Amino acid sequence: MLHALLHLLYPHACELCGRDLSSSERLLCVRCSLRLPASGFHSIRGNPVEKALEGRVPLAFASAGFVFGRQSGLQSLIHLFKYGGRRDVAVHLGRQLGLQLREHPAGGAWSGLLPVPLHPARLRTRGYNQAEALAEGIASVPGLPKVVKGLVRKEAAGGSQTKRSRVDRWENVASGYSWKGALPAAGSHLLLIDDVLTTGATIEACGRAVLGASPQTKLSVCCLAWAGR
Repeated sequence: MLHALLHLLYPHACELCGRDLSSSERLLCVRCSLRLPASGFHSIRGNPVEKALEGRVPLAFASAGFVFGRQSGLQSLIHLFKYGGRRDVAVHLGRQLGLQLREHPAGGAWSGLLPVPLHPARLRTRGYNQAEALAEGIASVPGLPKVVKGLVRKEAAGGSQTKRSRVDRWENVASGYSWKGALPAAGSHLLLIDDVLTTGATIEACGRAVLGASPQTKLSVCCLAWAGR
């Protein structure tokens, strides 16, 4: 009974396989961490994320840390932090993404991490912005910039993008973002952060809001996972 109570209060099992974690492991065991499908996109010019956004919004760099797949366990982890209230899972995965980004040549040039915002109604329902939690995980990696908040606002509560068609996704977010904060300093290079990129509609709309208000700002994009085709 004591063991069960301690396990409830201080969970120490892998979120994917249920194996007990060692003192050096967090949320996932080493085996499950290694099974997450890293994309390798960061070092590839013309990677699928760059191609998906090409000609839609001017970007210095675009990538995703992992490839979304039903069999890898990544889908379960994303579901946990988007719909299961597990903000800690998003922060953990954000840190894994940050460890990848630290190796990118432009890593030292980014002046801030800009999470894609949620509409206030969705934020109240969920309790936190999952893109912001990912960005906080990235920012915990030494050498990477801090999170900048409140610069972009989600104006329209368009609902979930999950089951929408490509055209519906764009129409749902096309005019849904606006710039609300002070303009960045000259020469700023913001890294836009989101969870899953499928068609790129959300990133395109948010990126246009940023560059429309501050054309002199340099913009890059990184998502946790690529789910496009």
